[in-house]
Amino acid sequence: MIIYGHRGAKGEAPENSLPGFRHAYGNGLRHFEMDVMLSGNGEPVVHHDLTTDRTTGQEGRISDRTADELAGMDVRQGTLTWPEHCGIPRLTDVLDACPDFQHLQLEVKSDQRSRMNVLCNRLAELIQRRQWHSRVAITSSDTWVLREIKRRGQYIQTGLVWDRRFPTPLKAARKLDCQYLCLNTKLASASVVEAAHQSRLHVSVWTENRIQQMLELERHGVDSIITDYPTSAHMYFENRRRRVLEPALSD
Repeated sequence: MIIYGHRGAKGEAPENSLPGFRHAYGNGLRHFEMDVMLSGNGEPVVHHDLTTDRTTGQEGRISDRTADELAGMDVRQGTLTWPEHCGIPRLTDVLDACPDFQHLQLEVKSDQRSRMNVLCNRLAELIQRRQWHSRVAITSSDTWVLREIKRRGQYIQTGLVWDRRFPTPLKAARKLDCQYLCLNTKLASASVVEAAHQSRLHVSVWTENRIQQMLELERHGVDSIITDYPTSAHMYFENRRRRVLEPALSD
């Protein structure tokens, strides 16, 4: 089972923070999901909300702050205790901190069209310049974003983020030429997963934190799970893999 760290490692460290990504990466994680938006001076930064209110305790919009100003804030507001400052990082800083990542899901939230247009340009340029077509997927629940990304590069991976039972997302994902279907865990029935696989979609499920439920999702055929506790989940599945391999290696 492929395990993605949700917002880095949201349950283990401050969400979408550079220390959080370093923590999970240092514990063996190589798959991450994160939220990307545009700072006031046009740099992609990693943050979930359009405002800084919830995470930093300082009121304001991401779009009104430069990347340097956002890096100077502290996203530990209302979260678990963490010993070091955790600013809002640039996307490039996260990428530099996780150089050997295997795959990233970069989720783009709905924002002003003009800002999303610039962000789509920045992300497409990054993927194409570094030849990361097989290592990065741009995901969103905003179909405009997914169309615009494909317009900039037909080989860039995209994923539809979906949390509603109706209408079914499969038709939309196919029409948008997505490679990923990112489902709320409650929607990932065996029949939905099978239908997605028939359309050659990778099914990634969010956000699941219980091992028993992860095993149930695995039986349903999901390809990857996005979790707040990626290091413990990764350890569980890695230990299981080793137990399976050990008898074969001893023969």
